[in-house]
Amino acid sequence: MIDLSDRHVLIVGGSRGIGAAAARMAAAAGAAVSLTYVKNASAAKSVVEDIVVAGGRAVAYRADAANLSAMDEVVRDAVAKLGPLRGLVVSAGVYGESWLSIDKMSPRIWDEVMATNVRGTFVSVKVAAPYLRDAGGGSIVIYTSTAGQSGAGGNSAYAASKGAQIIFMRSIAEELAPQGIRVNCIAPAWTETDTATPLIDSFGREGIVDICLLGRTGVPEDVAGPTCFLLSDLASYMTGSTMTVDGGQAMRG
Repeated sequence: MIDLSDRHVLIVGGSRGIGAAAARMAAAAGAAVSLTYVKNASAAKSVVEDIVVAGGRAVAYRADAANLSAMDEVVRDAVAKLGPLRGLVVSAGVYGESWLSIDKMSPRIWDEVMATNVRGTFVSVKVAAPYLRDAGGGSIVIYTSTAGQSGAGGNSAYAASKGAQIIFMRSIAEELAPQGIRVNCIAPAWTETDTATPLIDSFGREGIVDICLLGRTGVPEDVAGPTCFLLSDLASYMTGSTMTVDGGQAMRG
């Protein structure tokens, strides 16, 4: 049984999709959860209410992951409310309008994707790391994508941003290991969320499911489980790694 009791975990982008599933599952494992959101206050409120009704502790903050001062304020306040920070999950990410060939992609679209996916990851880790260190160490989990491992024609901005997250993770894992902070990535493939499901349908659900050895696309809980594992002491000897959660898609190329 994964035990996250007496731990405060911050989930950046925890109001919807995989981030919300991770927030609920971490709380069920005993963690106090702080989370951020950008637009959907009602979704964030719903996650917090679910956790509180189940007997847990949770708070939500509206903050752009790429905004250094806003994220610094979030972490400072969350630590004051929920105690020392022991875990960080970076879930904030966008596709944007990035499903475009290079001849149609503008610098604005490229910059928007990089701002959230790359700068947002950098800012989240930069702000949280001193608190994790002061708490005696902890775990950082960054959501990347299988697109960041293999590339994705017609989606170069997103794939590049996810590849950058993996290299950033490996670099920061080396830097933070002496401080007792582990850093890992999880790379999901197609997972049913409010942003991904319409894309799955438009690209052809049958074809996507056909390349999954397990015969289905993922659901947020499929990623939330490995997240809680990486946050826990069960993964105490793991850092600098990328866990692929793809239902066996890589087996079929």
